[in-house]
Amino acid sequence: MRRSFMRLTIVMSVIAIAAAGCGRTYNTAAGSNERSGAVGLAMPTKASERWIGDGNNVVKDLEAKGYKTKLAFGEDDPDQQVSQIENMITQGVKALIIAAIDNKSMNNVLQQAADANIPVISYDRLILGTKNVDYYASFDNSKVGELQGNYILQKLGLADGSKKGPFNVELFAGSNDDNNTKYFFGGAMKVLQPYIDKKQLVVKSGQTALNQVTTLRWDGGTAQKRMDDILTSSYKSARVDAVLSPYDGISIGILSALKSDDYGSKSKPLPVVTGQDAELASVKSIIADEQTMTVYKDTRQLAKVAGNMVDAALKGKKPEINDDKTYDNGTKVIPAYLLQPVGVDKSNYEKELVTTGYYKESDLK
Repeated sequence: MRRSFMRLTIVMSVIAIAAAGCGRTYNTAAGSNERSGAVGLAMPTKASERWIGDGNNVVKDLEAKGYKTKLAFGEDDPDQQVSQIENMITQGVKALIIAAIDNKSMNNVLQQAADANIPVISYDRLILGTKNVDYYASFDNSKVGELQGNYILQKLGLADGSKKGPFNVELFAGSNDDNNTKYFFGGAMKVLQPYIDKKQLVVKSGQTALNQVTTLRWDGGTAQKRMDDILTSSYKSARVDAVLSPYDGISIGILSALKSDDYGSKSKPLPVVTGQDAELASVKSIIADEQTMTVYKDTRQLAKVAGNMVDAALKGKKPEINDDKTYDNGTKVIPAYLLQPVGVDKSNYEKELVTTGYYKESDLK
């Protein structure tokens, strides 16, 4: 009996060692001691209402699943964010959810995560240049740009052919260190470029290439200055009919520049101005007939997707994905789950934002 027991123990040990060598595995199922380990969350900044909401939503979802959390905001400083992630690894987090400030600055720290057998979820902003990203949770980013571009065409009357133009449009894009920027801009230009080619849309500044229109750190003040410069140099005797803006914070900056140039008066109506994220200030601006539209991305659902990915990975299961082809980060294609964005303007903000509980009616007063 004793010899049999010893042989069985040896066999089981060999099996366990062999299994450990077969590939990267993560923590065990609910109820184990591993379950009590915290999940590290690295968000870009508290300066954006959107990222505060994302951080809170992910914390809420993970804590409902029984996990502890460590949440940090990098305040748009890539070095600070890397340091925060290093600290989380040192503190023994069991998984990482990262919305990167600089999507190319994570290689070394994510190698540390891989060495510690920590799964990494890239959250909304794809991390580039490293194999040590396991999954990507985001929205259909090309669709965001398409919604913005199509809205411009519809409001100008080009989409249905009721107007021929030409109309003057200016183009803005997001930060050049955010991988999403090229998808947002590419989606919009897929829609707008044919009309630019036919001269039904005219970019009087001449700034149409992505590297000419990016806005570092998605900063509204930077966008305001660029819009001021464009108005001064290109619109002394012409008016802007539409502005492609990729994000609400940028939109507010653009609108500030436009209003300083007397747009919004009876003789000089504001142009069509797009946006993204349905931030409270911009929704109020839409209601007040200033910003024209925004793209709503229900980050409560994104938080659930990221939380489910962590939960599945830590239980040794494969998380649900719906895209395994699109998001190549330069070293591999990252399995992704993409949610669908929704265009919102004055006609449907109550249905999309209030009825769904994203905002209360009182928030919008």
